[in-house]
Amino acid sequence: MSASANFVTPGQLRYLRACMVCSVVMTYSRFRDEGCPNCEEFLHLAGSQDQIESCTSQVFEGLITLADPSKSWVAKWQRLDGYVPGVYAIKVSGQLPDEIRSALEDEYRIQYIPRDGTEAEAE
Repeated sequence: MSASANFVTPGQLRYLRACMVCSVVMTYSRFRDEGCPNCEEFLHLAGSQDQIESCTSQVFEGLITLADPSKSWVAKWQRLDGYVPGVYAIKVSGQLPDEIRSALEDEYRIQYIPRDGTEAEAE
């Protein structure tokens, strides 16, 4: 992937969305064409408008650019250290639908921790 592959022109900023599972930020069209680079195996976003609407959010706070998530303390702090390099949101508003959440936990054995800060507040 070239460095310009992640470039977003100012006119496209309104089309940015963040994955509710991993918080990667991309344009709607990239989610549609490529799916989520971290979660595609279980979210199946590529080509599915319904899945993109359900599993990504236009409402997010802050951006982090990670060149090497495995060596970044910020990536560890944000629980991003196992993900691909890219741009990530600090906080993503929204919740996954219950059926997707159940599938994550039952079929894929992935514990879903919301990226909107509600889990940290509950603890």
